[in-house]
Amino acid sequence: MQTQNNGEILPSGNAFDHVRIARHPERPYAWDFIERLFVNFIELHGDRRFADDPAVICGFAKYKKWEIFVIGQQKGRDTKQRRLRNFGMSKPEGYRKAIRAMKHAEKFGRPIVCLIDTPGAYPGIDAEERGQAEAIAHSLFSMATLSVPIISVIIGEGGSGGALAIGVGDAVLMFENSIYSVISPEGCAAILWKNSAEAPRASESLRLTAGDLLELKIIDGIISEPVGGAHTSFDEAAKAFDGALEKALGDALELTPVERLRLRYNKLRSFGFENSGGLMW
Repeated sequence: MQTQNNGEILPSGNAFDHVRIARHPERPYAWDFIERLFVNFIELHGDRRFADDPAVICGFAKYKKWEIFVIGQQKGRDTKQRRLRNFGMSKPEGYRKAIRAMKHAEKFGRPIVCLIDTPGAYPGIDAEERGQAEAIAHSLFSMATLSVPIISVIIGEGGSGGALAIGVGDAVLMFENSIYSVISPEGCAAILWKNSAEAPRASESLRLTAGDLLELKIIDGIISEPVGGAHTSFDEAAKAFDGALEKALGDALELTPVERLRLRYNKLRSFGFENSGGLMW
């Protein structure tokens, strides 16, 4: 790990440094990017079945020349907001709200932009009683079958099924100090070595950094961050995001719906294969 005089973490070859930066309390969240990149954002609330989940933000917006739909996970900046947003841990109604938003986007032919930032889906008993796993599975199925373009961007933490639920996309981008993993380093360390203090060791094994995941072809591109992390300059981070998003969205819109669905299917089917070039419909 490297540090500056002010104590800020600088990324090095250590995967756990990226974990710490991804979790930095001053890192830009979904709302920060929505305010900087999109205009005329109109938020939708509620899943029309149980309640509204403030951990998930959904709404219409305009980006450049395109009318789009935005879905984001929001952690909350202060104690009051973190409690309200449940630290970004979505409940079933959050995923069902996202599904409702996706169906609106499909109906009106609007591309979807997903901003992923969660330590994971909320594991509480009440969430399990209301069908947390089913809601995540339904979200995955819905995203895999939508004909409109989908761009998913991991802006901070991409934790387990909670992140994957809105992570199916024609292009999946990732900020260079973000993380994306099936389990947290602490959880992995507790299982494998019975000691959560082994989280740095687990981080290396999980291959959760942007560089690792690009090499494994789990993601499609890396968005650069200011020196020290995105929290050092929201505007610089948003500028880099803007360039990457414009290209990814433009590329996705050049495809026909049939082409998008075929490529999305082949991409999902290729995960876990060393050579993914031979998969076809």
